[in-house]
Amino acid sequence: MNILASSSDSVRATCADDCAWQEAMKSAIRAPVRLCRMLGLSAQQEDAAVRASRDFPVFAPLGYIARMRPGDPHDPLLRQVLPLADEMQPTPGFTADPVGDTAANVSPGLLQKYHGRALMITTGACAVHCRYCFRRHYPYGDGPPRSMQWSAALGQIECDESIEEIILSGGDPLTLVDSRLEELVCRLAEIPHLRRLRVHTRLPIVIPDRVTESLIAWLRGTRLVPVMVVHANHAQELNEDVAAALAKLVDAGVPMLNQTVLLRGVNDDAETLVELSRRLLDCRVMPYYLHQLDRVAGAAHFEVHIEEGLRIVRQMQARLPGYAVPRFVQEIAGQPSKQVLA
Repeated sequence: MNILASSSDSVRATCADDCAWQEAMKSAIRAPVRLCRMLGLSAQQEDAAVRASRDFPVFAPLGYIARMRPGDPHDPLLRQVLPLADEMQPTPGFTADPVGDTAANVSPGLLQKYHGRALMITTGACAVHCRYCFRRHYPYGDGPPRSMQWSAALGQIECDESIEEIILSGGDPLTLVDSRLEELVCRLAEIPHLRRLRVHTRLPIVIPDRVTESLIAWLRGTRLVPVMVVHANHAQELNEDVAAALAKLVDAGVPMLNQTVLLRGVNDDAETLVELSRRLLDCRVMPYYLHQLDRVAGAAHFEVHIEEGLRIVRQMQARLPGYAVPRFVQEIAGQPSKQVLA
């Protein structure tokens, strides 16, 4: 066996894997007019999208757009990324920081809300701009320079022996290249009281090519127990490419959970959420949380009343085994845990 040739083939394969997802990021749609025209929407919808995107820009990968129904402004995937005139209407009770991120900032890039775990803001970049995002107004630009990005946070974690789990969030941590993530995880693994590493990401759903061999290598290579939490809101998001990417992670021994946000016009009925749970289980991903919408400014049109959410969950409980029904929760700023609604 030619070891040098084998090693060279492996390097080329890794580079090809990295190029695929990075190219998907580069080619993502950023212009609201282009998004509307690709999907055959009206000039009126174009105008509203342009105006609403000035506050929070469009970003949607082509592969994700390909799962949408052309000509249907109510498509559940399109609704998650299309700016609407509704976003520009101020609504009482909807704020820039609905979950208290500012108050939970214990160090640059480090949030701590709950006992035993802390969350690192690894980046401000995402692979898709969800219009309901609770961090759509987060001041990512106020973070430390890249050269100092994680030093303060790591120092804070080292000093607090009560922290046993680290959550990598953002933005989306998987928009960073694997070498950068591996460097961070290696530094975290050197902190003796840390036990688990949780990765919150939308990448395997919107750009399944992001699940590369190098990603799996650093997830499996750390002494920390890895857990990945993905974010899908509708079964239409889980096509064959996504299922294959999720299978790679499951087969590598990474526990996989999904969190969903209850969204008006996207998944606010039992049939849609039952089908999502079934599809997740087919992909060997456990339904974890169904979130009541965080009341972020610009997203009021997505809100489903809690009473309606409870009714939907009761219908799900009547049709699914208990493990297939996600916990219906709400995050309330300043509380020591998420409030379980059902």
